[in-house]
Parts: sequence; C-alpha cells; structure tokens
Amino acid sequence: MPTVSLRNEWPEALADPSGRRQAKPRTKGRTMILDKGVGLHAFEDLLDLSGEYIDIVKLGFGTSPLYPLPVIRGKIDRAVRRGITIVPGGTLLEAAVRLDVVPGFFRQALELGFTGIEVSDGTIQLDRNLRSELIGEAKSLGLQVFTEYGKKLFGSRIDIDDFAATVQQDLACGADLVIVEARESGKGIGLFDERGDCRDEDLARIRSAVPNLGRLLWEAPLKDQQVALIRALGPDVHLGNIPMQDVIALESMRRGLRSDTFSLQRVPHIDYMI
Repeated sequence: MPTVSLRNEWPEALADPSGRRQAKPRTKGRTMILDKGVGLHAFEDLLDLSGEYIDIVKLGFGTSPLYPLPVIRGKIDRAVRRGITIVPGGTLLEAAVRLDVVPGFFRQALELGFTGIEVSDGTIQLDRNLRSELIGEAKSLGLQVFTEYGKKLFGSRIDIDDFAATVQQDLACGADLVIVEARESGKGIGLFDERGDCRDEDLARIRSAVPNLGRLLWEAPLKDQQVALIRALGPDVHLGNIPMQDVIALESMRRGLRSDTFSLQRVPHIDYMI
C-alpha cells in the first residue's frame, strides 16, 4: 500500500507571508482566548487544532469553582503542557476581595496549577494600594499577572490620563500585561462604541499617552475590531477575549492570509527578463 505523508508541505512563504510571527513562547502578538465553559474533549480538540496560536487561556468570569475537579485539572494540565498560560477570570478575584477570601483564592489557584491570574476591578471598586498588593502577592507566588483597566458597565469610556497612570503603576508593580476591557460583547465598552466600532480618536490619544503599547492587551472579540487594531498597531498587537472558534481566523489575519490584512504580506522583488 502507498504510504501517506503526514507532512504539511505548503511553500514556506505561504505559512507566514508577513514574515513577522514569532514562534512560542511569544513576546509579541499574544492571543488570549475566552473559555466560557466548554467540555474537556472540546477543549482538547481546540488545542489539537490551534494550540500553536494560543498564548493565554482565560476561564471566563467566575466559572472556575463550578467545574468538576477532574475537568478543571484536565484543562489546566493540557494548556500547561502546550506552553499556554491559563488563568481564572478576573471576576473571581473580585469576588474573593468582596468576600474577604483572597488567601483562599491564591491557595486554590496554585493547588490547581493555574499559571497566571487577572487583577481587575470591572465590577468592584479596588483602591490603588490593594491593587498593588494583589499584583505583588501574585508575582511573589510565581504567577504571571494580567491586570485589567475598565468597567463592565455599558457606556463606560476610557479616561486616558487615568489609564496611562494605571498602566505605569501596574507595570511598576510587576504586571506582565495590562488588558483593556471590552467584555465578551465588544460593544459599548472602553475603546468600542455601542455598535462595536473602534473609537479611533481614543486610540490615537492612547498611542500618544502610553509609552508601553507593547505591554497592552486589547480585548477585541469581534472580527472588525481585530482588523482595526492590527491595521493600527500591527500584527504584533496583543489581543484578548477571542472566541475559541476564531483563533485560526485571527492568526490568518496576523499573517496577511485574509483579504482584510493582505497588505501585511512581504512580497519579494522579482526582476523579470523579457
């Protein structure tokens, strides 16, 4: 019987026409997906298909305590084995702050094997001192820290000066990335208006006010938002709250393999002899 080749032998240039994408572990162009509660088999299928293009998995909101123990351990183990950072949602830490059980939150996060956490105040008020303490505590425990800026209330906007100051302080405390809130809807929150369109003027002001743009991760669950940010900030922009089914579609945009970002391709100059 003839043997079947398992190699993917497309021309090398077609894999990344942009010529820019880093291999994992990436420091540029990280992709964070939002897992709202799929089963273990579906999660494993996702990693088999697109794990190479996923850098961070966030178990959304406060869902982590609701998982059967074997399932959440299985998800964490599978992510870690593929070099993917996995974090519980920021809402869970906000609940731990409100209920005064922060030590228990950290203890269980470490026991389960989470490799990062999100420090946010989208629902509660978190004073600067406590925010700094939470970042410092997580870093001392060996966790990656992703802080988040913005409220989850529909209609909330970014205060550019406050945002710039928060980014500077969070990074000084040890945060790895600062996330710009957009929720899973991507509409009427932060950088995006009620239709989900990017507020270009706000983005321009942020680019002027924040010197560490490479340390920002933009929640952008909708395709047009991803296109807008890639066009404005380049394919190495960090993007989050990506729906699980859209990982490969996003990666194709980062590489110039979709019409929306076709101009990212680096086309070699060819001299034709006549």
